[in-house]
Amino acid sequence: MIFVRHENLKVGMRLAKPIYDKKGVLLYERDSKLTPQGIESVRNFGIIGLYILEPAEPVPPMTAEDIEFERFCQITSFAIADELKELHDRGKIKNLPNITASIIKGYGRLDHKINFVQNLRSKEDEIAKHSLNVAMLCAMITHKLNVKLSDQNETVTAAVVHGVGRLDIPAEVRDRKDKTENDRRIIYECKKRGETIIESSFLSTPAIHRIVAQSTRMLHAFDEGRELDTRKNVTGAKVLCLARVFDNMTAMNDVNEPSSEISAVRYLMEHDDFFDPELVTALVDSINLLTPGTTVELTNGDKGLVITENKYNILEPVVLSFSDNTIIDLGQKLIYGDLGIKDVMKTMDNRNIIDREALKKAGINL
Repeated sequence: MIFVRHENLKVGMRLAKPIYDKKGVLLYERDSKLTPQGIESVRNFGIIGLYILEPAEPVPPMTAEDIEFERFCQITSFAIADELKELHDRGKIKNLPNITASIIKGYGRLDHKINFVQNLRSKEDEIAKHSLNVAMLCAMITHKLNVKLSDQNETVTAAVVHGVGRLDIPAEVRDRKDKTENDRRIIYECKKRGETIIESSFLSTPAIHRIVAQSTRMLHAFDEGRELDTRKNVTGAKVLCLARVFDNMTAMNDVNEPSSEISAVRYLMEHDDFFDPELVTALVDSINLLTPGTTVELTNGDKGLVITENKYNILEPVVLSFSDNTIIDLGQKLIYGDLGIKDVMKTMDNRNIIDREALKKAGINL
C-alpha cells in the first residue's frame, strides 16, 4: 500500500480504501480501479490523495465495523465542516443536534472497544476532522464514565463546535511548521473569538460555552507549563481537554509524523497531575491499543507480538518475542525490570500491524 497525492493519481490504480460522497453513498469500493471521473471526484472533494494498492498486493482485511467507521467519518466530517462555517459566518446552527445525536448513537453507547483509526487530513479539512474525532472520543469517554445523557450531549456538542475560532487563523500562521510566539498568540486569540461566537450562539445552553472555555484554558496552561486548579472545572471540560490532546498527538497529515495511540496514552499517563487518571482509563477502555496479534517494538530493540492484554496496565501485556520465541510477561517487573513496549508497528495508513497467523504458527490459540 502506498499513498498517492491527488495530482499523481492515474487511471487504473486500485483503491485500498472505499470512497463515499457527502451523503454516505458508496462511490468506489476497495480494490476498484480509478476512472477519470473518480480522479475528478477526489479533486472536487478536496482530498489530498488516496491509499493505493500496489499491483500484486491483496486487499488488506477490514471488519464490517472498520468499514462503517470509515464511512461515518467521511460523511460526518463533511457535515461538520458545513456546520462550523454556518456557525462562524452567521452565528447559527443548522444540523448540529442531528450531528451530535448521530455521534452519540454510533459511538457513545458502545459495549466494546473499537479500532480508532486516524485518517489523513489536508489543510482544508483538518478542523472538521479534528472536531469529529474529538467528539467521538468524548462520546466514548463520557459513556465509560456513566455521565448523564444530557451531560454527554453537551460535551459532544462542545467538542463539535470547539474549533470554530480556528477558521480565522491566517493561512501563513496555520501552515508554519515551527510556530513563533506571535503565531501562538494569534492562534489563542482566534480560539477566544471562537468562544465568543459559541457563547452568543448557545445562550439557552451556557454549559456548551463553559466546557469549551474551560478546556481551552486548561490546554493553554498545560502548553505553558503553568499550574492550574481544575477542581472547579466541569467533567465535560476535562474530557474535552484530554480528547483534544490525544487527537492532536495522533493526527495524520502530510507534514508531521503522528504519535502512535500507545505513545499518546503513555504521555497522558505520565502527566497524571493534569489529566485525570480516571479519564485516561476511560479512553483506554474505549479503543483498541495492544490487542492480541499486534506487532510491537520493545525497549531493548527486539520485536514481538502481543499475546494477552494486561487489564491492570495496558502498557504491560504478555508478548511473544521474535528473537527467540520466548513469552515475556512485561507485568513481571522482578523478572524483566524496566523492559517494556517502546511502540507499536504501523501500516502506512496508520493501522496497527496485526499478525495472528504468527501466533498460530507459534502454537498460541486466541
